[in-house]
Amino acid sequence: MITGGQNFVSSPPAFSHDGKKLLVCMGRTVSVFSTSTGMLITELEGHADRVTSIVVVPVAGAASKFVSYCWTSSLDGTICYWDFSVPELVKKVNVGLPIFSMVIPNISRNPVGSKEKTSTLYAFLSVEDINKPADQHKALRGQIQTYNLTNSHRVKGLLAETLNPVFISVSKSGEYIGIPNKRKLHIWKVPGKDCKNDEIKKIKLHHTKKLSSLAFHPNERMVAGGDVTGRILLWRGFGKRKFSENLQATSKGRTTNEEERPGVRGDDDADSCATWHWHPSEIKFLFFSSDGAYLYSGGKEGVVVIWQLDTGKRKYKPRLGSPLLYFTDSPDPSLSCISCADNQIHLLKMPTMEIKKSIAGIKLPFSFPDGYKGLSSEFAYDHAAGLVALPTEDYCVQFFSVHDNLEVSQVQVCEKNFHPVDDVTIYVALISLSTDGFVMGTVDVKLPEERLGGLVSLKFWKRGSRMGEYSLSTVIYEPHSDAGISALAFRPGHDMAVSSSFGGDFKVWVHSSYTEDTDQMLQKSGWRCQSVGSYKKKPMTAAAFSADGSVLAVAAETVVTLWDPDANILVAIIGDTLSPITKLSFIGESEYLASLSKGSKPQLSVWSTSNLSMYWSYKLFAQGGSQFAVLANCNSPDDATTRDGDGVILLFDVATPVPLATWSVEKAKRGGLTFLPPNPSFHDTKSIEGKDTSLLLYINGHHEYVIFDPHSNEENQMRRNARKSQAPPEEAVRFGYASIYGELPDFSLKEERTPEIPFVPSERPWETIFSGPSHVLPPLTKLCSAFLTSLLEKRPSGNE
Repeated sequence: MITGGQNFVSSPPAFSHDGKKLLVCMGRTVSVFSTSTGMLITELEGHADRVTSIVVVPVAGAASKFVSYCWTSSLDGTICYWDFSVPELVKKVNVGLPIFSMVIPNISRNPVGSKEKTSTLYAFLSVEDINKPADQHKALRGQIQTYNLTNSHRVKGLLAETLNPVFISVSKSGEYIGIPNKRKLHIWKVPGKDCKNDEIKKIKLHHTKKLSSLAFHPNERMVAGGDVTGRILLWRGFGKRKFSENLQATSKGRTTNEEERPGVRGDDDADSCATWHWHPSEIKFLFFSSDGAYLYSGGKEGVVVIWQLDTGKRKYKPRLGSPLLYFTDSPDPSLSCISCADNQIHLLKMPTMEIKKSIAGIKLPFSFPDGYKGLSSEFAYDHAAGLVALPTEDYCVQFFSVHDNLEVSQVQVCEKNFHPVDDVTIYVALISLSTDGFVMGTVDVKLPEERLGGLVSLKFWKRGSRMGEYSLSTVIYEPHSDAGISALAFRPGHDMAVSSSFGGDFKVWVHSSYTEDTDQMLQKSGWRCQSVGSYKKKPMTAAAFSADGSVLAVAAETVVTLWDPDANILVAIIGDTLSPITKLSFIGESEYLASLSKGSKPQLSVWSTSNLSMYWSYKLFAQGGSQFAVLANCNSPDDATTRDGDGVILLFDVATPVPLATWSVEKAKRGGLTFLPPNPSFHDTKSIEGKDTSLLLYINGHHEYVIFDPHSNEENQMRRNARKSQAPPEEAVRFGYASIYGELPDFSLKEERTPEIPFVPSERPWETIFSGPSHVLPPLTKLCSAFLTSLLEKRPSGNE
């Protein structure tokens, strides 16, 4: 089983202590990428739910060259300690509540390899109290807790309660932490030693709008807050009264003159407050530069604004093409990264902010306008190349390798700049690929403004020399007048395609070449309409070709019409369904045709084209073949499948309406299915002749996917944690060497011997231990114990 399609930007990433690796939260795993190549190095697997935070442990001295450690938190209620250079799970701590955010302020005071005495490590957690009812109005389900990581126990009491879990920010020095909570910023001063919640000092800074983000200045006592309207507030000199050591002295010198504290509201503990405004919508991130001279801000408009703190002047990094979510700095001052809402992470060269590399995942789903009903397919598949093609929000088609979990290319469909803050006026509605992948067809729709100016465009593309590379061949504007296109299909083995329309007709398109009548006699080629067909002026809702291309099936609402595609002659009509047909597909190379109907009376039907009759049918909410698979939505909250997800995959054989196998799945709405060619990595032995070894690809509504063998006898749970690592049990507190590097492996005192081959210790054991390329050897901390053990030889006892 192969899983992929994870969300790269669900949580902020983190750089390794040397800046050479980037750790990214990807569902239940943490993926480690190289910052120089952008390629995946390794993965950390051990959490049972989405990873929400990564905190990298600083390393001092010579140890920085060969060790790499980090802490991670997850919605599964656990905190894990990793050695991601191996990778290995060293320690797991159970908190018991879903963790949405985690910071470890004093981690910079406990670097690995330091000769100084290590202090107790405390983590501040934003968790959800699952014991409170979720439907209760104004129930405070968010909590800010303190956890002792050294002794693995929670500190009594709470720092704060919020309506929902919030993101915690920490200053670079680890002296302060803060959260935005409605119209206030809550800021705490972290104690130097023991953390007792009732003794931690706290202040609140007020605003008139809801605050969404905050950032601490690296050197000065300054904090920036961003609100939902796009304003940025800068509080200078915060906490001088409350956080001062000499409270009595500061209280006497306190002034109530508002003119001496410009912009500060009420009795807030700050010297001044300034307001800046450029962003038209919510501020998603704020970040101070390492020298403290600049402030970076970003939001939905996809522009990074660089503010000069002394003057308030602005510079811009525009055209990032997607709403911005997070800005992360690196120990290397020349490197940082920015996370975008289109599932991309850009590595930036600082201070020019030039994009050095991009780590791109599968494009995330987006909402389509409700006004256009022509959308019938969200995915197209190049089966030979193992690629899935899907529309993107910025008018492109992304080609994504499902075997490599990697973006291959993007094809720009519409010649228009994408502005994230604009209303949706144009989008890619349909994608279709020929069986060999050499031709692609797209349908893009421009929505009318005040019922004027709508446009439907049908475009044909030809593939280039590289996989996923396409160039535009032909554009047809309004191919079916002002009616929407319901389906687009290519004829196998021929340069022919068909488009069906809700306007009551379908058109057959063919590829042809012609010579332009000029002096140079240029040879050109393109697509033209060969014929037009209709049936009783009914809307044509779906279309498909048979495997050999000899039969064209077009659905006219509730009936299926069969046509000769060359002569455009109606051959036969197959009888009625309960609701209009939305999908047609011939089952393999057989004579059978499957149809899907939605609406109030959903139906899956299998038709025999030789007998012109229904073979069998099912009543189910289906979305998408001798064998074929169907993805069905659960149509009732009481349905048994709701225990493991909101849908089910059913594998059928045309000979019987009884499913051969079923799998419960999650997020089935707007999902898709397709069969892929056999992959040798799934089969240990050679395929048995006559046995079906094809694989099944399921993409859910969030664009996460899984590839599995539907004919395997093994039970596959259709979830993202299919590949589970062997996580160690929860550990008690560790001290000394074990607290940093983990427990040493246990070595058996008895040597297992084979009678036929007596054990002969090597005279030079070190020669084989370090054999092999240096880049595949484990770090010295792992080799040390094995090396010393190899030098020890057991003396035979008198009984042996």
